[in-house]
This record gives sequence, C-alpha cells and structure tokens, in this order.
Amino acid sequence: MKPDHEKLTSENIVAFIGDIFERRGGEEYLGEPVTMAEHMLQGACLAEQQGEAEIIVVAALLHDIGHFTSEFGTFSMEDTKDKHHEEAGAKVLERFFPSLVVDCVRLHVAAKRYICATDPRYLSELSAASIHSLKLQGGPMNPAEVEEFERHPNVKEIVKVRYLDDAGKIAGMRTPGFAHYAPMVQRVVDAHCGAPAV
Repeated sequence: MKPDHEKLTSENIVAFIGDIFERRGGEEYLGEPVTMAEHMLQGACLAEQQGEAEIIVVAALLHDIGHFTSEFGTFSMEDTKDKHHEEAGAKVLERFFPSLVVDCVRLHVAAKRYICATDPRYLSELSAASIHSLKLQGGPMNPAEVEEFERHPNVKEIVKVRYLDDAGKIAGMRTPGFAHYAPMVQRVVDAHCGAPAV
C-alpha cells in the first residue's frame, strides 16, 4: 500500500522514514554487496566518522530514499530507462527538510555525472551497477552542464554526499541503525519547520 504523502507532517515524517527502513531496508541495492538500508546507513556513518555536520549526515542517510518512494519502483540491472529516484525522494522530503538536504537528494545523480566529467579516475572506480545506471542517466556531463552544475550554491555539499554515496557499499560494515540517526533527522526537520510548541 502506497503511503498517503499528504498526511505526512513534521511530527511524523521521521517515523515514516524509519518505517521505510524497517520494512524495506533489506531489499537489494542495485546489485551491490549491501542492502538498501546498509548502503544509506553506511553513508551516514562515514559522514559521522569524518566529523561532518548533522545536515550532511542526514543528507547522506536519506540520499537514496527515492528508491522506496518512487512510483516506478527500484532500479535493476535489467532496466533500460532511468526511473528518476532522486526526484521522487526529493519531492517527499522537500516539505520538511532544508534545501541543502533536498538538493543533495535531488542532485546526487547529477553529481555522479559531474564528477565523471571532471575526474577521469572516478569513472574507473565506479561499480558495474553504478556504470550501468550512469548510462541510463545520461553519462558524464558535457562542458555546458558542468558549468551550470558548478554554479549551484550547494555544489560542494552535493559532491561531498555523492562521495559518501559511493563509499557506502562495503560488505559486512557495522553501522548504527536508523534509531541512532532518528533524533538527528528530527533536529534537522525541526530547525527547518520550526519545532512544535511544548
């Protein structure tokens, strides 16, 4: 049953996301050696270990949430068209999270295309699944796209979250569960939406 996104509020969005992690986090992640939840939790854990601000940890945690909220389902290696999970995730989050988090979700695919165009080593380090999805997503950016992307006010943070995305594919890595990050996610929501009156 698809959730009624209109009923989401700043008070229940974190529980809604936690429920997604609980129910669907064990799904395969794009042919990688980790599940969807492991992948997103690893990105958040690595950000936390690197001393990143909470907003970056939360962005890394949520960057792939669109794989669960997209009307078109999750990516597979058999896909011949992109399913735009990044836009699906951003649309669910944009009412509750600051633009930095939403931009990191919405543009993490664009960031892959950008880095592939600007760092020759990066493309050679991508997994087979990531290379396959890159082809569906338009391949490396052309010079005009690179120039436009670099004008984005959050470009540094978006690229940072992209690198965390790529790093979060380690089989057997131990991380805290979603419950560890839930208070952090709620703080980011409250700071953006205004904490409810007590």
